[in-house]
Amino acid sequence: MPRRIESFFVEGPAGRLEAVLEEPEGAGPEEAALVCHPHPLHGGTLHNKVVHRLSRGLRKSGCVVLRFNFRGVNLSAGKHDDGRGEVEDARVCLLELRRRYPALPQTLAGFSFGSRVAAELAAHPDGAAPGRLILAGFPTVYGQFQALEQYRGPRIFIHSTHDEFGPRNEIQALCNRLWEPKKLIWIDASDHFFGGALDNFESAVIGLGRLDR
Repeated sequence: MPRRIESFFVEGPAGRLEAVLEEPEGAGPEEAALVCHPHPLHGGTLHNKVVHRLSRGLRKSGCVVLRFNFRGVNLSAGKHDDGRGEVEDARVCLLELRRRYPALPQTLAGFSFGSRVAAELAAHPDGAAPGRLILAGFPTVYGQFQALEQYRGPRIFIHSTHDEFGPRNEIQALCNRLWEPKKLIWIDASDHFFGGALDNFESAVIGLGRLDR
């Protein structure tokens, strides 16, 4: 059976949001995941290479994955809102994913700016909180950690050993002071974008497996 891929629009608080939904190969999905992209003002889109690998790794684990463009990016309406409106964009997309797959456990994931948005949404969900939070390249340089401390589910960090926006000592210190459940996975890469190590990054995502119900 061919893998289901669907492009559509979600009605967001600032207008329609461009979205892509992809189911895993073969058997039906056993988990649903929303993936948030990096900073819109620095070229971030749903087609970012790290987002693509994160999404593909989740699909290989049995997830149906919804990616979307934040407001003002490509075909999405509106304009950048410094993260506030972007959390609301992610919220409506998560609700759409829940509407389509109400019986599946849910993961919320993001890369860079998208990981900050995912953390904010996980800490203040509309309804049930996601079952786990996957944070790729979480940028510690902004010093915004409250959401990570408020969310009570599993927090999984996947981080480059040479991340200029989340130095190794800072992300390690952050993870050390968070309570369980938590996990920190290091990828030996050249920069924030997992340069030279995207295959290893994707393998790490696959290695996470599926979320227990």
